[in-house]
Parts: sequence; structure tokens; C-alpha cells
Amino acid sequence: MTPLIFDIKRYAINDGPGIRITIFLKGCPLSCKWCHNPESQSPKVQKYYTASKCIGVKDCIEVCPNNALTLTPKGIVTDFKACNLCGKCAEACPTKAIEMSGKIMEIPELMKIIERERIHFDHSDGGVTFSGGEPLMFPEFLIELLNACRKKNIHRTVDTSGFAKTETVLKVAKHTDLFLYDLKLMDSEKHKRWTGVGNQLILKNLNILAKTGANINIRIPLIKNINSDEKELTKMARFIAELPGKKPIVNLLPYHNIAKNKYSKLGSEYNEYDMAEPSEEEQNQAIEIFRKFEIIPEIGG
Repeated sequence: MTPLIFDIKRYAINDGPGIRITIFLKGCPLSCKWCHNPESQSPKVQKYYTASKCIGVKDCIEVCPNNALTLTPKGIVTDFKACNLCGKCAEACPTKAIEMSGKIMEIPELMKIIERERIHFDHSDGGVTFSGGEPLMFPEFLIELLNACRKKNIHRTVDTSGFAKTETVLKVAKHTDLFLYDLKLMDSEKHKRWTGVGNQLILKNLNILAKTGANINIRIPLIKNINSDEKELTKMARFIAELPGKKPIVNLLPYHNIAKNKYSKLGSEYNEYDMAEPSEEEQNQAIEIFRKFEIIPEIGG
């Protein structure tokens, strides 16, 4: 299955070592309440609409083959029962008030884009990171890309939730230089409530991956009222400390709601529930908890 690409980020400095290019694959088996890329969850093409950019020239309405668009006092409204997401409205929009998220890009095209960044890789020990969404949803495509990068001697990182078949994780590990592995919650029922899935497979895969000697950075979204309490962080720290092999790098990623506008553009509402940004004091407390297990976490990354 060929995935859609919904973004390509150049000069990335938080997605692995050095200066990198990050390729975002569309589609994810999780639906985290705090997701900062809501457009990453669906594997299908989606339409963005930013009302503040719309100047009401009606070019989009005129080119729509299905008469799916209407200009209202609140801006352009799409009848998604009639819309086939062909993207002609986005092409016609002079202000980019309408944009499409997700397009097919074949591996040779992606490799050309990746190789243009080689000068930055070579000067910073950087490379390419495959993120999402969840890149492990598309193992054949991903492995082919990883192999293409290996042939060009480009460092390869895979950013994953770990929610995939164990055999898929192990296959991809043979072609990957570094995993950025998300760890969100230790309690499986709580994990399911906040992400849509339990965490048994995620924890199992992390343990098995560590046994292979794979290079792993663990990334924890630090969210007040969700996983920033002492009990939850202690469980995480103990689990990580008991992983086989060398202790992985741990990055604590403080929650923020800057993606709120993305939800609005997709026509959905962002509900923060009880989620909040942890204070500096709470972040320091998290660091101290991990240090008790001889793990020195980093804020950010």
C-alpha cells in the first residue's frame, strides 16, 4: 500500500541527530486527544479551510465539478456528500484558504527531495526521519525507502508509536539506524481512553526492540492531569530502567495546544478536556523522578 504524504519538514532539529528532513506519512492507528497533527490520523486526503484567508472571489465555486461549495456569510461551506476531494478548489484558491492534505509521492520522487538536503546532513551528522501518523502502517513502502537511503549512506530514523505487529517492528529495525519511540501512559485502560488503543503491544514491542540492541530514543509527551503525576512517571521510569541493553535517551515533551487551529481548519472541534501544559516546577519534578532510576531525561527534542 502506498501511503499519502501530508508534510515534508526541512531543517528539522528535533527529529533525531543533526539537521534532518522529516517525511510525514498519513494514517495512524491511534487517535491521541492531544495530537498536534490531526491531519495525520486519517490515511485519506482531507481538505483544510481557513476562513480568515478567504476573500470571497468564488474561483473555487466556479471550478468545482460537483457544485459542492457555497459562499455563506461565514465563508466557504463544503457539502462533503457531494465533494470528491479532487482538489480543484484548492488549486483555484488565490489565497490558499482551501488546501488539500495528503498526496501520493513515489519513492524516486521522495529520494530526489531527500538527496537535495545532503549538504546539511553531511555538515551536521543529520539524515532523514520518517514520521506520521504512523510509518509502521506501511512497512513495505517504508522499508523500500529505508533501503534507498542506506544505498546513499543517509542516516535513517523512524518515529513510531510502537503500535504495530511485532514482526513488522523487527523487520523495520533491520533497516533503521534510530527509533524515536513514543511512551505515553503505563496504565492500559487509561492509555485506551486517551489514545483509542491499549498499550500492551506498545510495551511488548519496546521491550523486544530493546533486546535486539536497536538504538532507541524514548519520547514522552508530558501532559498535566494525564501523565505528569509522580505515580505515573515513576512507573514509566522504572519500566525504562528495566529495559534490556543500554539505557535509552529519554525526551520529555511538554504539552501545548498550538494545533488547535488545525482542528478548526479540518472542520472539527479541539477539546482540551483536562489537559494542560506542565509548569516548570512540574517538569523539574519529572526530571528528578527519572534521575532516581539513573536516567537523565531531556526537556524537548
